[in-house]
Amino acid sequence: MTYIIRTHNLTKAYKGKEVVSEVNMQVKKGEIYGFLGPNGSGKTTLMKMITNLVTPTGGDIEVLDEKLTPSSFEVLKRIGSIIEYPVFYEKLSARKNLELHCEYMGYYNKGAISEALKLVNLVNIENKTVKEFSLGMKQRLAIARAVITKPDLLILDEPLNGLDPLGIRELRDLFLNLSRQYGMTLLISSHILGEIEQIADTIGVIREGKLLEESSMDLIRSKHVEHVELIVKEQAKAAFVLESELNIANFRIKEHDGLIHIYDSNISQNDIIHAMVINQIEVGSITKKSKSLEDYFLQLIEGGNKNA
Repeated sequence: MTYIIRTHNLTKAYKGKEVVSEVNMQVKKGEIYGFLGPNGSGKTTLMKMITNLVTPTGGDIEVLDEKLTPSSFEVLKRIGSIIEYPVFYEKLSARKNLELHCEYMGYYNKGAISEALKLVNLVNIENKTVKEFSLGMKQRLAIARAVITKPDLLILDEPLNGLDPLGIRELRDLFLNLSRQYGMTLLISSHILGEIEQIADTIGVIREGKLLEESSMDLIRSKHVEHVELIVKEQAKAAFVLESELNIANFRIKEHDGLIHIYDSNISQNDIIHAMVINQIEVGSITKKSKSLEDYFLQLIEGGNKNA
C-alpha cells in the first residue's frame, strides 16, 4: 500500500491550546480523501501544516515519501492546493494570472493554461479581469491554478464554495476524472456532505482537533444497512404487533412522533402495512431508508460514538 500523506501524532497549539491534537492520518495514492468536520475543528490548520504554511508543535508529516521539514521546497512543487479564500491579481485576466503562476512554479508547458481553463469550464473570458468574476468563477480559477502543473497531490479546502448546483456537479466530475484518469491524489474538505459521499474513497472525521474516524466509504456503506421507517399513531401497540405477529425483533422505537425503524429486510412493507391495518393502527407513512454519510457524520460529531 502506497501512502501519499502520513501523519504521526501531528499536533498544533496556539498559546497553549491545541487546535490539532495527535492526528494520525493516512491518505492512499490515487484516492479521493474526504475530510469532514465542523467549522473550527482543525481541518484548515492541518492542511496548512501539510503544505508547510504552518509549523507543527509536535509530530511528523510524510508527504510523497518525504518527511516534511521547513526546507522541503522540492516536494511542494508536486502539490497543488486551495486553502481558504483564493487570492489573485484582480486587475489581470485569468490567463495572465495563470501565466504568472506557471512562471513562479518554473512550469513552461504552453498548452497547460488553455487546458486548465477548459477543465474548469472557464471559457470565453479572455477579456475579463478577475475583479469582474463572480465568487464561483474565482473558485473555478483557483482550481485551474491548483491543477495546471499536474500535481501528484491536490489539497482543496472547501472547493465547492460559491458554486451553483451545475457548477458543483461539473467539479465533482472533474475531481473524479483527476483521480481516475490522471492518478492524482485528492484531499478535499467540504461541508457539502452529499457531494463528498458521491466521490470519496475514504473519509476522515475531525472534531475539536482530534481525528475521530478514518474509514473507507465501502466499509461505511456495509455497516449502515437499509431500514424501513414507519410512522404510526400508536407506537407501543405497533411495536407489539411487529414483535408478536410479524416476528420482527430487529427494530428500534424512536422518541418522537411515533417513529419506528425496522431493520429486518425479510419483511415487506406491504406485510407491515397489512398487519397494522388489521390491528386498527393508523399508519402515517412507511418509507425505505438508508443511512447517509450525513447521518453518519452527525452521529460522530454530536456523540463521538461510531457504533450507535
